[in-house]
Amino acid sequence: MAENKSGKKISIIGAGNVGATIAYTFAVAGTCSDVVLIDINKEKAKGEAMDIRQGVSFSHNVEIWDGTYDDAADSDIIVVTLGLARKPGQTRLDLAQANVNIIKSVMPQLAKAAPDAIYVVVSNPVDIITYTILKCTDLSPKQVIGSGTALDTSRLRSSIADHVGLSPNSVHAYVFGEHGDSSFIPWSLTNIAGIPMEEYCKDQEHADIDEDEIINEVRTAGAEVIKRKGATFYAIAMSVNKICDNILRDANNIMTVSTMMNGKYGISDVCLSLPAVIGANGIEKEVTPTLTDEEIEKLKASAAALRRVLDQLEF
Repeated sequence: MAENKSGKKISIIGAGNVGATIAYTFAVAGTCSDVVLIDINKEKAKGEAMDIRQGVSFSHNVEIWDGTYDDAADSDIIVVTLGLARKPGQTRLDLAQANVNIIKSVMPQLAKAAPDAIYVVVSNPVDIITYTILKCTDLSPKQVIGSGTALDTSRLRSSIADHVGLSPNSVHAYVFGEHGDSSFIPWSLTNIAGIPMEEYCKDQEHADIDEDEIINEVRTAGAEVIKRKGATFYAIAMSVNKICDNILRDANNIMTVSTMMNGKYGISDVCLSLPAVIGANGIEKEVTPTLTDEEIEKLKASAAALRRVLDQLEF
Protein backbone atom coordinates (compact mmCIF):
# COMPACT_ATOMS: atom_id res chain seq x y z
CA MET A 1 0.00 0.00 0.00
CA ALA A 2 1.26 3.46 -0.88
CA GLU A 3 1.15 6.27 1.67
CA ASN A 4 -0.55 9.55 0.80
CA LYS A 5 2.02 12.09 2.07
CA SER A 6 0.72 15.00 0.04
CA GLY A 7 -1.61 15.58 -2.87
CA LYS A 8 -5.20 14.44 -2.94
CA LYS A 9 -6.61 11.02 -2.14
CA ILE A 10 -9.86 9.53 -3.39
CA SER A 11 -11.17 6.16 -2.22
CA ILE A 12 -13.68 4.34 -4.41
CA ILE A 13 -15.96 1.88 -2.65
CA GLY A 14 -16.96 -0.80 -5.14
CA ALA A 15 -14.72 -1.97 -7.99
CA GLY A 16 -17.41 -3.10 -10.44
CA ASN A 17 -17.86 -1.55 -13.89
CA VAL A 18 -18.72 1.88 -12.50
CA GLY A 19 -16.10 2.03 -9.74
CA ALA A 20 -13.30 0.75 -11.98
CA THR A 21 -14.22 3.14 -14.81
CA ILE A 22 -14.24 6.07 -12.36
CA ALA A 23 -10.75 5.02 -11.16
CA TYR A 24 -9.56 4.83 -14.77
CA THR A 25 -11.04 8.27 -15.51
CA PHE A 26 -9.26 9.78 -12.49
CA ALA A 27 -5.97 8.29 -13.70
CA VAL A 28 -6.38 9.54 -17.28
CA ALA A 29 -7.50 13.01 -16.16
CA GLY A 30 -4.91 13.29 -13.36
CA THR A 31 -7.72 14.35 -11.02
CA CYS A 32 -5.91 13.31 -7.84
CA SER A 33 -2.59 11.88 -6.66
CA ASP A 34 -3.89 8.71 -4.98
CA VAL A 35 -6.76 6.33 -5.73
CA VAL A 36 -7.73 3.43 -3.47
CA LEU A 37 -10.11 0.79 -4.85
CA ILE A 38 -12.03 -1.08 -2.14
CA ASP A 39 -14.31 -4.03 -2.81
CA ILE A 40 -15.59 -7.07 -0.93
CA ASN A 41 -14.11 -9.00 -3.87
CA LYS A 42 -10.48 -8.19 -3.06
CA GLU A 43 -9.08 -9.98 -6.12
CA LYS A 44 -11.28 -7.92 -8.45
CA ALA A 45 -10.20 -4.66 -6.78
CA LYS A 46 -6.54 -5.73 -6.99
CA GLY A 47 -6.85 -6.69 -10.65
CA GLU A 48 -8.51 -3.40 -11.61
CA ALA A 49 -5.89 -1.39 -9.70
CA MET A 50 -3.05 -3.35 -11.34
CA ASP A 51 -4.51 -2.90 -14.82
CA ILE A 52 -4.77 0.89 -14.44
CA ARG A 53 -1.43 1.21 -12.61
CA GLN A 54 0.37 -0.52 -15.50
CA GLY A 55 -0.68 2.29 -17.86
CA VAL A 56 0.02 5.41 -15.80
CA SER A 57 3.42 5.98 -17.40
CA PHE A 58 1.43 7.06 -20.48
CA SER A 59 -0.64 9.50 -18.45
CA HIS A 60 -0.40 11.29 -15.10
CA ASN A 61 1.55 9.81 -12.22
CA VAL A 62 -1.33 8.59 -10.09
CA GLU A 63 -0.74 6.10 -7.27
CA ILE A 64 -3.48 3.48 -7.49
CA TRP A 65 -3.88 0.50 -5.22
CA ASP A 66 -6.48 -1.75 -3.63
CA GLY A 67 -7.27 -1.71 0.08
CA THR A 68 -9.74 -2.21 2.92
CA TYR A 69 -12.22 0.18 4.52
CA ASP A 70 -9.48 1.31 6.94
CA ASP A 71 -7.41 2.45 3.96
CA ALA A 72 -10.12 5.02 3.23
CA ALA A 73 -8.89 7.03 6.25
CA ASP A 74 -7.48 10.47 5.27
CA SER A 75 -9.37 10.44 1.96
CA ASP A 76 -10.37 13.85 0.65
CA ILE A 77 -13.24 12.23 -1.23
CA ILE A 78 -14.95 8.87 -0.98
CA VAL A 79 -16.90 7.76 -4.05
CA VAL A 80 -19.65 5.27 -3.18
CA THR A 81 -20.54 2.86 -6.00
CA LEU A 82 -21.56 -0.06 -3.75
CA GLY A 83 -24.54 -2.19 -4.52
CA LEU A 84 -26.20 -4.25 -7.20
CA ALA A 85 -26.31 -2.84 -10.72
CA ARG A 86 -29.51 -2.24 -12.62
CA LYS A 87 -30.49 -5.07 -14.94
CA PRO A 88 -32.21 -4.64 -18.31
CA GLY A 89 -35.89 -3.77 -17.74
CA GLN A 90 -35.34 -2.96 -14.06
CA THR A 91 -36.02 0.55 -12.71
CA ARG A 92 -33.59 2.25 -10.34
CA LEU A 93 -36.23 2.08 -7.62
CA ASP A 94 -36.61 -1.72 -7.95
CA LEU A 95 -33.10 -1.89 -6.56
CA ALA A 96 -33.88 0.20 -3.54
CA GLN A 97 -34.15 -2.13 -0.52
CA ALA A 98 -31.28 -4.46 -1.50
CA ASN A 99 -28.90 -1.54 -1.95
CA VAL A 100 -30.16 0.27 1.17
CA ASN A 101 -29.26 -2.85 3.17
CA ILE A 102 -25.74 -2.96 1.69
CA ILE A 103 -25.21 0.73 2.47
CA LYS A 104 -26.48 0.34 6.06
CA SER A 105 -24.01 -2.48 6.69
CA VAL A 106 -20.96 -0.62 5.35
CA MET A 107 -21.38 3.14 5.72
CA PRO A 108 -21.26 3.60 9.52
CA GLN A 109 -17.84 1.90 9.58
CA LEU A 110 -16.64 3.97 6.61
CA ALA A 111 -17.86 7.27 8.08
CA LYS A 112 -15.92 6.48 11.27
CA ALA A 113 -12.72 5.80 9.27
CA ALA A 114 -13.08 9.01 7.22
CA PRO A 115 -15.35 11.47 9.09
CA ASP A 116 -14.03 14.55 7.25
CA ALA A 117 -14.15 13.26 3.67
CA ILE A 118 -16.67 14.50 1.10
CA TYR A 119 -18.84 11.57 0.01
CA VAL A 120 -19.91 11.42 -3.64
CA VAL A 121 -22.74 8.91 -4.01
CA VAL A 122 -23.22 7.05 -7.28
CA SER A 123 -25.05 3.87 -6.17
CA ASN A 124 -28.61 3.60 -7.48
CA PRO A 125 -31.28 4.63 -6.75
CA VAL A 126 -28.97 7.55 -6.00
CA ASP A 127 -31.48 9.84 -4.25
CA ILE A 128 -32.57 7.02 -1.92
CA ILE A 129 -28.97 5.94 -1.20
CA THR A 130 -27.86 9.55 -0.52
CA TYR A 131 -30.74 9.82 1.98
CA THR A 132 -29.80 6.46 3.54
CA ILE A 133 -26.18 7.54 4.09
CA LEU A 134 -27.32 10.69 5.89
CA LYS A 135 -29.70 8.63 8.05
CA CYS A 136 -27.21 5.91 9.06
CA THR A 137 -24.17 8.14 9.76
CA ASP A 138 -23.39 11.46 11.49
CA LEU A 139 -22.13 13.01 8.25
CA SER A 140 -23.42 16.51 7.52
CA PRO A 141 -25.65 17.19 4.48
CA LYS A 142 -22.87 19.39 3.02
CA GLN A 143 -20.54 16.36 2.98
CA VAL A 144 -22.83 13.96 1.13
CA ILE A 145 -23.43 14.67 -2.56
CA GLY A 146 -25.51 12.39 -4.76
CA SER A 147 -24.43 12.40 -8.41
CA GLY A 148 -28.15 12.96 -9.02
CA THR A 149 -29.17 14.61 -12.27
CA ALA A 150 -25.67 15.86 -13.17
CA LEU A 151 -25.60 13.15 -15.83
CA ASP A 152 -29.23 13.76 -16.91
CA THR A 153 -28.35 17.45 -17.30
CA SER A 154 -25.40 16.50 -19.52
CA ARG A 155 -27.66 14.22 -21.58
CA LEU A 156 -30.20 17.05 -21.91
CA ARG A 157 -27.59 19.57 -23.07
CA SER A 158 -26.35 17.07 -25.66
CA SER A 159 -29.92 16.52 -26.97
CA ILE A 160 -30.62 20.24 -27.28
CA ALA A 161 -27.15 20.86 -28.79
CA ASP A 162 -27.86 18.26 -31.49
CA HIS A 163 -31.16 20.00 -32.25
CA VAL A 164 -29.64 23.48 -32.65
CA GLY A 165 -26.22 22.50 -34.03
CA LEU A 166 -24.13 23.90 -31.19
CA SER A 167 -21.67 22.56 -28.62
CA PRO A 168 -23.39 21.29 -25.44
CA ASN A 169 -21.17 23.79 -23.55
CA SER A 170 -23.18 26.63 -25.09
CA VAL A 171 -26.51 25.25 -23.86
CA HIS A 172 -27.76 26.30 -20.41
CA ALA A 173 -30.33 23.73 -19.36
CA TYR A 174 -30.99 21.56 -16.33
CA VAL A 175 -32.82 18.47 -15.16
CA PHE A 176 -34.29 18.74 -11.65
CA GLY A 177 -35.81 16.26 -9.20
CA GLU A 178 -35.27 12.52 -8.99
CA HIS A 179 -32.53 10.84 -11.01
CA GLY A 180 -35.22 8.73 -12.65
CA ASP A 181 -38.75 8.64 -13.99
CA SER A 182 -40.15 11.69 -12.17
CA SER A 183 -37.36 14.07 -13.21
CA PHE A 184 -38.32 17.17 -15.21
CA ILE A 185 -36.80 20.00 -17.23
CA PRO A 186 -37.47 23.55 -15.99
CA TRP A 187 -37.83 25.03 -19.47
CA SER A 188 -38.22 28.55 -18.02
CA LEU A 189 -34.49 28.39 -17.11
CA THR A 190 -33.32 26.90 -20.44
CA ASN A 191 -31.43 29.35 -22.63
CA ILE A 192 -28.68 29.83 -25.20
CA ALA A 193 -26.55 32.98 -24.79
CA GLY A 194 -29.20 34.29 -22.41
CA ILE A 195 -31.93 33.90 -25.04
CA PRO A 196 -34.90 31.71 -24.03
CA MET A 197 -34.97 28.43 -25.95
CA GLU A 198 -38.15 29.12 -27.93
CA GLU A 199 -36.96 32.58 -28.94
CA TYR A 200 -33.53 31.26 -30.00
CA CYS A 201 -35.09 28.55 -32.19
CA LYS A 202 -37.33 31.14 -33.86
CA ASP A 203 -34.47 33.60 -34.36
CA GLN A 204 -32.16 30.94 -35.84
CA GLU A 205 -34.97 29.30 -37.84
CA HIS A 206 -34.74 25.96 -36.04
CA ALA A 207 -37.82 23.82 -35.60
CA ASP A 208 -39.42 24.14 -32.17
CA ILE A 209 -38.14 21.65 -29.62
CA ASP A 210 -40.51 18.82 -28.74
CA GLU A 211 -40.33 19.11 -24.96
CA ASP A 212 -42.04 15.78 -24.25
CA GLU A 213 -39.74 13.96 -26.63
CA ILE A 214 -36.63 15.50 -25.04
CA ILE A 215 -37.56 14.67 -21.41
CA ASN A 216 -38.47 11.15 -22.48
CA GLU A 217 -35.09 10.80 -24.22
CA VAL A 218 -33.29 12.02 -21.09
CA ARG A 219 -35.23 9.75 -18.70
CA THR A 220 -34.76 6.63 -20.81
CA ALA A 221 -31.15 7.29 -21.90
CA GLY A 222 -29.62 5.02 -19.24
CA ALA A 223 -32.11 2.21 -19.86
CA GLU A 224 -31.43 2.40 -23.62
CA VAL A 225 -27.69 1.93 -23.02
CA ILE A 226 -28.32 -0.94 -20.58
CA LYS A 227 -30.60 -2.61 -23.15
CA ARG A 228 -27.80 -2.52 -25.73
CA LYS A 229 -24.62 -3.17 -23.73
CA GLY A 230 -25.83 -4.41 -20.34
CA ALA A 231 -24.56 -1.54 -18.19
CA THR A 232 -23.74 2.18 -18.13
CA PHE A 233 -20.39 3.39 -16.87
CA TYR A 234 -18.52 5.82 -19.16
CA ALA A 235 -20.79 8.88 -18.92
CA ILE A 236 -21.38 8.47 -15.18
CA ALA A 237 -17.60 8.20 -14.64
CA MET A 238 -17.12 11.47 -16.52
CA SER A 239 -19.79 13.23 -14.45
CA VAL A 240 -18.33 11.91 -11.15
CA ASN A 241 -14.87 13.03 -12.27
CA LYS A 242 -16.25 16.54 -12.82
CA ILE A 243 -17.87 16.62 -9.36
CA CYS A 244 -14.63 15.44 -7.71
CA ASP A 245 -12.51 17.88 -9.71
CA ASN A 246 -14.76 20.73 -8.54
CA ILE A 247 -14.25 19.64 -4.92
CA LEU A 248 -10.47 19.22 -5.13
CA ARG A 249 -9.97 22.52 -6.99
CA ASP A 250 -12.45 24.34 -4.74
CA ALA A 251 -13.96 25.42 -8.05
CA ASN A 252 -17.30 26.77 -6.77
CA ASN A 253 -18.94 25.42 -9.88
CA ILE A 254 -22.72 24.97 -10.07
CA MET A 255 -23.97 21.45 -10.82
CA THR A 256 -27.31 19.71 -10.39
CA VAL A 257 -26.65 17.20 -7.63
CA SER A 258 -28.77 15.35 -5.09
CA THR A 259 -28.86 16.86 -1.59
CA MET A 260 -31.11 16.77 1.45
CA MET A 261 -34.07 19.15 1.13
CA ASN A 262 -35.07 21.15 4.17
CA GLY A 263 -37.93 23.44 3.31
CA LYS A 264 -36.92 24.76 -0.12
CA TYR A 265 -39.99 25.02 -2.40
CA GLY A 266 -41.91 23.53 0.56
CA ILE A 267 -40.07 20.18 0.31
CA SER A 268 -38.34 18.49 3.27
CA ASP A 269 -36.76 15.18 4.35
CA VAL A 270 -36.02 13.83 0.89
CA CYS A 271 -32.91 14.00 -1.32
CA LEU A 272 -33.28 15.23 -4.90
CA SER A 273 -31.38 17.31 -7.44
CA LEU A 274 -31.31 21.08 -7.74
CA PRO A 275 -28.39 23.40 -8.56
CA ALA A 276 -25.70 23.62 -5.88
CA VAL A 277 -22.31 25.29 -5.66
CA ILE A 278 -19.62 22.59 -5.31
CA GLY A 279 -16.27 23.39 -3.73
CA ALA A 280 -13.76 22.16 -1.15
CA ASN A 281 -16.39 21.71 1.59
CA GLY A 282 -18.73 19.75 -0.66
CA ILE A 283 -22.00 21.66 -0.97
CA GLU A 284 -20.85 25.26 -0.47
CA LYS A 285 -24.21 26.82 -1.21
CA GLU A 286 -27.60 25.85 -2.53
CA VAL A 287 -29.12 27.80 -5.40
CA THR A 288 -32.86 28.47 -5.49
CA PRO A 289 -33.89 29.57 -8.99
CA THR A 290 -37.30 31.12 -9.53
CA LEU A 291 -39.53 28.44 -11.04
CA THR A 292 -42.99 28.72 -12.58
CA ASP A 293 -45.93 27.37 -10.54
CA GLU A 294 -46.14 24.40 -12.90
CA GLU A 295 -42.44 23.61 -12.42
CA ILE A 296 -42.77 23.79 -8.63
CA GLU A 297 -45.65 21.30 -8.86
CA LYS A 298 -43.45 18.96 -10.94
CA LEU A 299 -40.67 19.24 -8.35
CA LYS A 300 -43.13 18.46 -5.56
CA ALA A 301 -44.48 15.49 -7.53
CA SER A 302 -40.91 14.18 -7.92
CA ALA A 303 -40.31 14.60 -4.16
CA ALA A 304 -43.60 12.80 -3.44
CA ALA A 305 -42.60 9.88 -5.70
CA LEU A 306 -39.32 9.54 -3.79
CA ARG A 307 -41.10 9.92 -0.44
CA ARG A 308 -43.44 7.04 -1.34
CA VAL A 309 -40.43 4.80 -1.92
CA LEU A 310 -38.70 5.96 1.30
CA ASP A 311 -41.89 5.16 3.24
CA GLN A 312 -41.77 1.56 1.98
CA LEU A 313 -38.15 0.98 2.96
CA GLU A 314 -36.59 -0.15 6.20
CA PHE A 315 -33.72 2.07 7.28
